Amino acid sequence: MFKKEIPPSNRSKVKSSVQRGLRQKLLETYPGFEPYIEDIMPKKASLEAVKLPERTTLYTIDSTPLFFQPFDGPPIPHLKLIHAYPTAIPTIQIDRGAIRFVLSGAALMAPGLTSPGGRLPEKEHAIEAGNVVAVKAEGKKEVCLVGVLKQGTEEMKAKGKGVVMDEGHFLGDGLWRMVLD
Repeated sequence: MFKKEIPPSNRSKVKSSVQRGLRQKLLETYPGFEPYIEDIMPKKASLEAVKLPERTTLYTIDSTPLFFQPFDGPPIPHLKLIHAYPTAIPTIQIDRGAIRFVLSGAALMAPGLTSPGGRLPEKEHAIEAGNVVAVKAEGKKEVCLVGVLKQGTEEMKAKGKGVVMDEGHFLGDGLWRMVLD
């Protein structure tokens, strides 16, 4: 999604009514952010929208990226926000062999999650297709990828193959390197 450099683009202030709606949508989509929402999006803070390629908008406060929203998708937390609040969204883990592919922007494949180094949630905490997840890497502390699942975690366990996530925001991509001064 953001494999290339993202040129600086025009920013605009978000109306307070739109900001309240975005804040509510963020909490509905990610209830794990509820305890931190005042730190993330204070009511009096000035939210800005930055237009990105592919009809996507990045939302920032004081040049700090918070989340981006594809035209027809849910708000997705920026990796820097996930690093600050790592337990706020569901997490899965890839094995060591998949790390270099993920960090080069390749699609996330089921074998990287179902092999011995990968980790998926137990059946009672299964994650459905269409939900946003953070992806950790075996042996690493920080989340390396965030995006929307194409398959649910139970389906991944059953099939063990196929594309799990087409694209996402990964460490070192254009969105990660984007300068927001």
